[in-house]
Amino acid sequence: MFSKDSWDEIIEALSRNWFRTALTAFGVLWGIFILVILLAAGKGLENGVKKDFGNMATNSMFMWTQVISKPYKGLPKGRRFSYDLDDVAALKENIPELRFVSPRNQLGGFGGANNVVRGINTGAFNVYGDYPEYIEQQPMNITSGRFLNYGDIESKRKVAVIGEGVRNALYDKGEDFIGTYIKINGVNFMVVGTYSIVSSNGDAEEEQKQIYVPFTAFSQAFNMGNNVGWMAITAKDGYSITKLKERVFDIIKTRHSIHPEDDRAIGNFDLYEQYQKVDGLFIALKAVAYFVGILVLLSGIIGISNIMLIVVKERTKEIGIRRALGASPWSIRSQILTESVFLTLISGMAGVSLGALVIYVLNKILDANGPVEMFANPSVDLSTILIALFILISSGLLAGFIPAQNAIKVKPIDALRDE
Repeated sequence: MFSKDSWDEIIEALSRNWFRTALTAFGVLWGIFILVILLAAGKGLENGVKKDFGNMATNSMFMWTQVISKPYKGLPKGRRFSYDLDDVAALKENIPELRFVSPRNQLGGFGGANNVVRGINTGAFNVYGDYPEYIEQQPMNITSGRFLNYGDIESKRKVAVIGEGVRNALYDKGEDFIGTYIKINGVNFMVVGTYSIVSSNGDAEEEQKQIYVPFTAFSQAFNMGNNVGWMAITAKDGYSITKLKERVFDIIKTRHSIHPEDDRAIGNFDLYEQYQKVDGLFIALKAVAYFVGILVLLSGIIGISNIMLIVVKERTKEIGIRRALGASPWSIRSQILTESVFLTLISGMAGVSLGALVIYVLNKILDANGPVEMFANPSVDLSTILIALFILISSGLLAGFIPAQNAIKVKPIDALRDE
């Protein structure tokens, strides 16, 4: 089957009418090209949308308090409540599947404008009271100095980590800032580090204009006591925060005498749930891309099947002579199938190569013109190429099956009479 004579025969048969063969091959080339481009475009859209999540730990949720909507145990509806550090301890103790339970407090943002002063420079920035593990939930690049640590928490050190936007607003270019002081609502905090966050959702500049200080120092400086404004909660690997959050809510409701069915009392944003929805959407888009691409490819396969039927008809006498000389049905069938698979593979891989070239050029254009919102790095991985190769081989066998069956049905005496 793989002898030189067999391959010479395949090349001679396919090149005998090269224009017809090229037109037939183009159908497969175009089909696999469309498949590759659709998958790459879907991947580019997926990369762009998922970049909006940043490097945030996606198995997380944010939780805050809202107005209680149902009376319970003699307490009226419409009242408000606050989280405290005991709630944080209770969640950590009762739900071991949680990796981080980070209490947070905030000045600025939805809490109102906040003046930060350094010398004659002032600015309005969000100021957060946080624990050191928050950098694991919202990864950021520490561009100088350090982030918060537990020594800061235990000693209630008035230190601050500022964003690059804060540094640019409060300090002159090239000015030393580590070890200097900024005044937040009249309280001095020493700058111990700067950070930056890469974002593609248009909020990059705003995210650099934030200040992080130790939770304990924040509480002491701004008279927060043990109050917690909101929490960032992350589940351990292998656990879903979406499945754990009802247990979280139950503990909070019990501790604050909230009706078990009061779903409005606790506000939350489930990042993992949103991420799963996006993930599911792109799985569906990938399935659609395969469906459309394979349909287009199928038209090319039909063309190859038709051309192989014509080739078999043209070689009827040759096949009859081979049968008369003792060629087995399998040798005839394998010859036709090999020709079909060969033509399909050559044209298909040409389509893959063309698709790869287009993707390369598109990435070069994107790199040259900067990031595009909701679209980044369109690409196909090795598994996609292997799947395409499998589809091509399967398609070639499918295209050649009927012509091969027709070929082995040729009777030598009938073939020799054929004109």
